[in-house]
Amino acid sequence: MSYARRAATVLAAATALTAGLALPAFAHVTIQPGTAEQGGFTKVAFRVPNERDDASTTKIEVSFPTDHPLAFVSVKPVPGWKVKVTEGKLPAPVKTEYGDVEEAVTKVVWEGGKINPGEFQEFEVSMGQLPEVDSLMFPTKQTYSGGEVVDWSQAPKADGTEPEHPAPLLKLVPAAEDGGTATMSATAPASASAAPSVAPVAAASSSDGTARLLGGAGLVVGVIGVVIGFLGLRRRPSA
Repeated sequence: MSYARRAATVLAAATALTAGLALPAFAHVTIQPGTAEQGGFTKVAFRVPNERDDASTTKIEVSFPTDHPLAFVSVKPVPGWKVKVTEGKLPAPVKTEYGDVEEAVTKVVWEGGKINPGEFQEFEVSMGQLPEVDSLMFPTKQTYSGGEVVDWSQAPKADGTEPEHPAPLLKLVPAAEDGGTATMSATAPASASAAPSVAPVAAASSSDGTARLLGGAGLVVGVIGVVIGFLGLRRRPSA
């Protein structure tokens, strides 16, 4: 019995490790890519995974920064989803090379579609000009078919650890002196048509390869645990 208990303990530990490796990859709404250059235009995707086994994601509401407003925002249509872009008047006009801007986008809402369990979706946005700050936060509300609303709005902690419900964060870096490809051209507000397709994709796709890689690593650990348990049984000394 002692050997059986040993095998059970090893298997339980391997299972716990598997869960610890696999779950964080599906943890929250993110912005992809997570870095852009200050002063330019960029194209990003808000990546939204469905975290529930018994409900679908039916609405995504992204709030845009008002302390550093973005003068130009355009969205790419997503098949099956309706999008509403809300603009608000700014406290003071923002000077740009295109003239003074008195209003800016404050919120973008996608609804009417569905992200099923085990799937994710990407919602693409072209925006600029990016301010000369370290980062921009985009608090996001994720609504499920059962009525649950998850508020991804927490700022990074001072100690560098991730909060329970982190807001999508876009880090901004100084523009390259040689005008590298990371900065989009001045015609960027009209170039959103170059964006890649964002049709619904199952979580097992290559775009979510990191999550599956971690999950696979956890399964390998579990198998190793079972093997160790059986080896312990086979090596029991004879009476």
